Amino acid sequence: MVPVDEIRLNFNPASLVLLNAVLGFLMFGIALDTRVSDFRRVARMPLAMGVGIAAQFLVLPAVTFCLTLLLKPAPSIALGMILVACCPPGNVSNILTHRAGGNVALSVSMTAVSNLLSIFIMPLNFAFWGGIHPTASGLLQTIALDPVEMVGHIVAIIGLPFVVGVALAHRFPRMTERVKKPVRLLSFLCLIGFIVGAVAGNWRYFLEYVGLVLLAVALHDALAFGTGYACASALRLAEFDRRAVSFEVGIRNAGLGLVLIFSFFGGLGGMAVVAGVWGFWDIIAGLALAGWWARRPLNPPAAPATSVGPSA
Repeated sequence: MVPVDEIRLNFNPASLVLLNAVLGFLMFGIALDTRVSDFRRVARMPLAMGVGIAAQFLVLPAVTFCLTLLLKPAPSIALGMILVACCPPGNVSNILTHRAGGNVALSVSMTAVSNLLSIFIMPLNFAFWGGIHPTASGLLQTIALDPVEMVGHIVAIIGLPFVVGVALAHRFPRMTERVKKPVRLLSFLCLIGFIVGAVAGNWRYFLEYVGLVLLAVALHDALAFGTGYACASALRLAEFDRRAVSFEVGIRNAGLGLVLIFSFFGGLGGMAVVAGVWGFWDIIAGLALAGWWARRPLNPPAAPATSVGPSA
C-alpha cells in the first residue's frame, strides 16, 4: 500500500470550479438566514459569544494539535485534522442546536460572526499550528503555502457570497423569507453530493486508508463537541447556551476543507481522507448528540444574562 502522504486524490479542475461555486452557494444560503440584528445581538450576550469564539479559534486548534501529538498519525493526516479544526462552522449547527433545545439565537449569531472572522483568522491559524507541528510542518514547507493567497480564496468563496446574502436579506426581507429554506436545503444537498462524489471518485483510496483516520476523526469530533461544552461550563454559562456553543465548536465546515485541500494541496491523500470522513461522521455524531439532548428538554430562563430566546 502506498504511504498516505504520497497519494494524490483525483479531482479535475472543472469539478473544483463547480465545488467552489457550490460552497459559495452554501455560504449564500447561510447568509440569507443571517440578519444585521444577529451581529447587534452579540452586544447583549458578550460572555457566551466570547466563549464560543475563543473555543473555536483558540482552544480547538490547540486541542487538535495535542491530539495529533498523542496519536502520531501520518503528517498529511495530522495536517488534515488541523485544517478541519481551523474551518468555520456551518448552518447545520443551527439546525442541531434547535433540535437539542439549545439557544438558537446564540447559535445563529455565532455562526455569522465566526464565518466572518474565519476569512482572516483561518489561514493564519492553520499556518501557525501546521507550521509548528513536528512532522506536518515539512509538508507546508514543501508546498510553500501562502496564507495571503488562501485569504483571497476564502474571501472569494465565503466572504463575497456571505456579504451579498446578508445585504439581500436586509434589503428584501419578504423575498428572503420565501427562498431561504429552499436555497439552504439545496446548497446543503449539493455540498453533500460533491463530498459523495469526491469519495466515490477515489473510492479505492478511501477503502484503503479510512482505517487510518476513522479513529482519529471520531476522537477529534468528540473532543470538538466536548471542547465547546467544557469551555461554556468553565465560564458557568446556562445549559441553554452550553448546547449552542457545543454545536458551534463541534460542527466544522469540512466542505470548505476539501476545497482548500484540492486547491492548495493537490488533493493530498491524508488531508482529503480526513476531510471526507469528517464530513459524514460530524453530521452523524451531531445528530446523535442532538437527539440525546432532545430527550432532556430545558426551560430557557426568562431573562438570561447571556442569552436571548430562540428564533427561527
